[in-house]
Amino acid sequence: MSERHKPHNGRSTNGNFKVKQTDVDEKLADPQGEDFVRDDVRLGGAVADIGPQAGLRADELQARIDANRDCVDRFRNPDAGPTSHS
Repeated sequence: MSERHKPHNGRSTNGNFKVKQTDVDEKLADPQGEDFVRDDVRLGGAVADIGPQAGLRADELQARIDANRDCVDRFRNPDAGPTSHS
């Protein structure tokens, strides 16, 4: 079997990010901003939010992931008590 060359995790060979980096909140404030973001994602595959509020979304997503994990654990094993994940 031939060795597969792993991509550079969103970086070009010189170390720069390939994804477009922008403040998403600032772009969405523009009347056509949603269309701009949609086009960037459609053409480039991703947009990295570098604005001051970018971390708040990550906290919210982590909380939702943890809540979902607890629901799945209760569904898989209804007899066990609540579990804690690190």
